[in-house]
Amino acid sequence: MCGRYAASRAPEDLAGIFEVEQWEPEETLAPDYNVAPTKEVCAVLDRPLKDAEDPEPVRQLRKLKWGLVPSWAKTPEGGARMINARAETVHEKPSYRRAFTTRRCILPADGYYEWVTGTGERELEVEGRKKRPRKQPYFVTPADGSVFAMAGLYEFWRDRTLPDDHPRAWWVTCSVITTEAETSPLAAAPAEGPRALADIHPRMPLMLTPDHWDAWLDPARTDVDDLRALLAAPPTGLMRAYPVSTAVSNVRNNGPELLTELEGPEEGTLF
Repeated sequence: MCGRYAASRAPEDLAGIFEVEQWEPEETLAPDYNVAPTKEVCAVLDRPLKDAEDPEPVRQLRKLKWGLVPSWAKTPEGGARMINARAETVHEKPSYRRAFTTRRCILPADGYYEWVTGTGERELEVEGRKKRPRKQPYFVTPADGSVFAMAGLYEFWRDRTLPDDHPRAWWVTCSVITTEAETSPLAAAPAEGPRALADIHPRMPLMLTPDHWDAWLDPARTDVDDLRALLAAPPTGLMRAYPVSTAVSNVRNNGPELLTELEGPEEGTLF
């Protein structure tokens, strides 16, 4: 799954990486090293500009809310639960299938966090001792330092309790598409701990390689089988994972120190 990630690249850097044609200062966000559900996030998408005469889609950098709210939802309250869409079923689930065919986006990240329950804590659970498992967080990121381009969907939801000209009359929300985690060896496995992403968690965000970006963002592509082919997992061996401080487990903590690599799992959270 993807429940937390880091996104620290400047908007001008993202604009260059993704060949963005349009972005507004009010649509950009400060670096966030602990992105959590319901937060606003940066997204790259192809869409005609609002009120423009030209109907051709324009590549934009936009600000969306993480947690998809379907257009037909009566309230936005379920958005916090719809942060992930499974690649295997995204084309058929009512909440996602319309967005999958015409409203796809890329959510740029440095990488994502995932938690592993330490061996010692698992043994306590097996023995029946009542102790809350302490989990070791890992940061998963491209080994070459490139952007982690997560496949995403976005949707519009109209708040009918507000007038048309109200700034919050429309919600634009998104979801991260996830796939089965890689079982092949990591590009640089830590001395202690997981040897593959599947050792950390059975699922992971679907990373799009640059050769898939244009096709994924193209709203003219609506054939379901064609789109599902783009959900193929990227080549193996592109990722590394390393332990980071358990401070990231508290969403109120936010700063570049959260990405600092530890020499090994913190005491009490041995893998």
